[in-house]
Amino acid sequence: MSEAKPYRTNVGITLFNADGLVLIGRRFRDDGPEIIAPGLEWQMPQGGVDSGEEPRTAALRELWEETSVRSAEYLGETDWLTYEFPPYDGPPHRLSKFRGQRQKWFALRFTGHETDIDPLTPRNGQPAEFDAWRWERLSLIPDLVVPFRRDVYRAVAKQFATFVR
Repeated sequence: MSEAKPYRTNVGITLFNADGLVLIGRRFRDDGPEIIAPGLEWQMPQGGVDSGEEPRTAALRELWEETSVRSAEYLGETDWLTYEFPPYDGPPHRLSKFRGQRQKWFALRFTGHETDIDPLTPRNGQPAEFDAWRWERLSLIPDLVVPFRRDVYRAVAKQFATFVR
């Protein structure tokens, strides 16, 4: 049944600092089929691509909406990657009509100041998704996310390893 549903077009952001570490945020609530599990609340920023929006533009918008970061330079991007949502039998939700996400990931280098990072203030009418953030080694991040995202995170870590300093 879920194979008949489309993938949601989405972007992910791997934001590197000057030391080659990556920004991750701690999700503090489920979002329909996008569940979190105890001990696996960390992830990189990601979000949907609006109709008619270019993926790179969406990545910069999502980074700002979720972290307030605007100071970042482009390093590279992946091809499209997909993951399936876990089974969901909750109340109707905006993501229920999708089988999972089709994502393009962008590597960016943070050029701002850490005081610029603020995941708690809502922007663009979007509620906060993260209640905390930190810098982490890219190679460790796949083990910090929910299992249904791990293959994509491993592919991103492999493709963006060249940007680790």
